[in-house]
Amino acid sequence: MTHFDALETRTPEQREEDQSAALAALIDHAVSYAPGMAAHLGQPGRVDSREALATLPVLRKSDLGPAQKANPPFGGFAVGRLQHAFQSPGPIYEPGGTGDDWYRMGRFAHAAGLSGADLVQNCFSYHFTPAGMMFESGAAAVGARVFPAGTGQTELQAQAAAHLGVTAYAGTPDYLKAILEKADELGLSLAITRAVVGGGALFPSLRAEYADRGIHCLQCYATADLGNIAYESPAMEGMIVDEGVIVEIVRPGTGDPVAEGEVGEVLVTSLNRDYPLVRFATGDLSAILPGQSPCGRTNMRIKGWMGRADQTAKIKGMFVRPEQVATLVARHPEIARARVTATRQDERDQMLVQVEADDVNVEAVSGSVRDILKLGGKVEVVAKGSLPNDGKVIDDQRDYS
Repeated sequence: MTHFDALETRTPEQREEDQSAALAALIDHAVSYAPGMAAHLGQPGRVDSREALATLPVLRKSDLGPAQKANPPFGGFAVGRLQHAFQSPGPIYEPGGTGDDWYRMGRFAHAAGLSGADLVQNCFSYHFTPAGMMFESGAAAVGARVFPAGTGQTELQAQAAAHLGVTAYAGTPDYLKAILEKADELGLSLAITRAVVGGGALFPSLRAEYADRGIHCLQCYATADLGNIAYESPAMEGMIVDEGVIVEIVRPGTGDPVAEGEVGEVLVTSLNRDYPLVRFATGDLSAILPGQSPCGRTNMRIKGWMGRADQTAKIKGMFVRPEQVATLVARHPEIARARVTATRQDERDQMLVQVEADDVNVEAVSGSVRDILKLGGKVEVVAKGSLPNDGKVIDDQRDYS
């Protein structure tokens, strides 16, 4: 079967009609049963079009924290059948479900060619964050079997992939490279021919490296709050918006939609009645691509991830936020300022943490970096006043072209 379901090939007019009806029902449902969303939206009236949707307030992740403290665990935004609770930095808590492809990853898995013939090595985390469960649900939707490998222990990952005859990889884009290189080092032969990746940028050079090894690699754009937002098909011309969400591209810091092709912030309305997030700001930048995909899927396409609307950066699959850098500085009074720089080396993310200080214990700061930023990185002490006075605390120098 070429497509996952008939929704992917609806006419734009039919999709607009269907989603407008679903949107109106979702808003009524949220106002009636999700007190946090009802308080956020007020009395919106009937919302049954994109134009009406654009008049509603934007919901930001920063709004969820206070709401969840006042009304734990989900701030009154979640309703319905929920089996899991997950935690993101903040902390922010997200609900999760297990039935009926709850995260809507099946379309991506199908587009990537996964089927019941595959054994997928799922190298996304299964604890705290929902990434592992998200990709597991996508594999289940297409009948694929899963080896729930999780993160780390690269030598064991390579050995298991060889012993089990794993045919597909799921995980962050660059961790597959680490497994492949470890397998080479150990003299192991792997049968991986497909990769489904997310949680970070898939750089063209890395995709080409996988292709040279006979591995077809496609990426999706998904978040813990929203599930799958958009995904690549074999056409690899932009990312096709999933049928279970409505995506708007707006001017950063506002809720005003921008013209087709203009770069702006991605807002997503999830039609998931269990967790009805409306105009949820991802903080990510993208742009709408004109026309339809050559693969026959007719939904709107976006260019994919084009950076952050704020200074937040995703490094090694983890978000690093300005407030985390502030916490690092506050923990060490001898540090005047700090700056995190993200670069790429040998197709892997690198993180440099520069701190302005006259005298500081580098080992102690490195420990704080791991504790607060949840990542390892090189710490470099520089003279006070030497960091650029440009307001940046996170400088992403990676080339996304």
